[in-house]
Amino acid sequence: MKSKFISLIKNKKELLVLLTSILLCLVAINNPMIKLKKSITSYMLLVDVSQSMNAEDLTYTDNKISRIEYTKLLIKKIIDSSECGSFFSINIFAADNVASIIEPIEKCKNYDELIDTIDKLEWRMAWKGNSRITFGIKSAAKMQDSLNFPSKILFFTDGDEAPKVNAINRVNLDNFNLGDEIIFIGIGGSEQVPVPRYNSRNMLVGFWGSDIYDSLPGATGSRNIDSGKDDPDPSVASAEYDRYLSKLYEDYLLEITGQINAKYLKGEFSNRFVNSILKNKPRKKIESELFLEKPSVLIILILIVLLYTESSITNILKRFAEKYN
Repeated sequence: MKSKFISLIKNKKELLVLLTSILLCLVAINNPMIKLKKSITSYMLLVDVSQSMNAEDLTYTDNKISRIEYTKLLIKKIIDSSECGSFFSINIFAADNVASIIEPIEKCKNYDELIDTIDKLEWRMAWKGNSRITFGIKSAAKMQDSLNFPSKILFFTDGDEAPKVNAINRVNLDNFNLGDEIIFIGIGGSEQVPVPRYNSRNMLVGFWGSDIYDSLPGATGSRNIDSGKDDPDPSVASAEYDRYLSKLYEDYLLEITGQINAKYLKGEFSNRFVNSILKNKPRKKIESELFLEKPSVLIILILIVLLYTESSITNILKRFAEKYN
């Protein structure tokens, strides 16, 4: 039975190719669509733009730079190290909410737009002066759901909240179920440093004072006013002992990480750090549509080429086998 079938194929090759081509032509005319699920490389870049991120306690090329500038360098390195076909969105965090600057776009087609937007990130984008990270991650999760585009959330922050978390204002995260899609990236040094204070024209006027109610380092001035009211002479610390001191609150970020089953990485300008980021991809897959018109036509062309070049291909393969045997 098997030998008869093989013999039929050999003797009726043209007929079989013709029948197959007719069938594929019918498929191409109707152009049906099938849905496929595929993994993607996509990152939701979430940057803390509170004023504590202006503290200068990090080093790049032997120069002291602020946390926000260091964050921008890290993000650029991540983007540069990723492959074409990777998607990135740019978002900022302040107060208890998240704002979208750029929705997910492909890296290579939109590289200049991504880099230009990253360069422009700064503290004056904040809309309120308080800073609540736990509210921020809930807001980021809602935003991702609304976009319907699975992404790994990279949250760049120093963990410096204003006001500080206590038993009264602590948020319950027991039912938070998107933790495995979040990576906290700690930005800042372990030593406490003063936080520079700028007016709305971005001019340095001093350092934040230690009065937690009037000098919240979360963004600008008191907890609910905007940067315009800092101009021209916002209040500053009167002496060194009166300065508000900030650092990377790594223990707090690790605590949140454990609560929601997320990941934590210390932000470092190194290939090892970038590789650790890029090997993490969204757990969910996206649905893509595959129309069968072009694949059907391609298969017809391949069959026709094989049919009329079979002997030539066979001879080439024989010569190749004889040469290397």
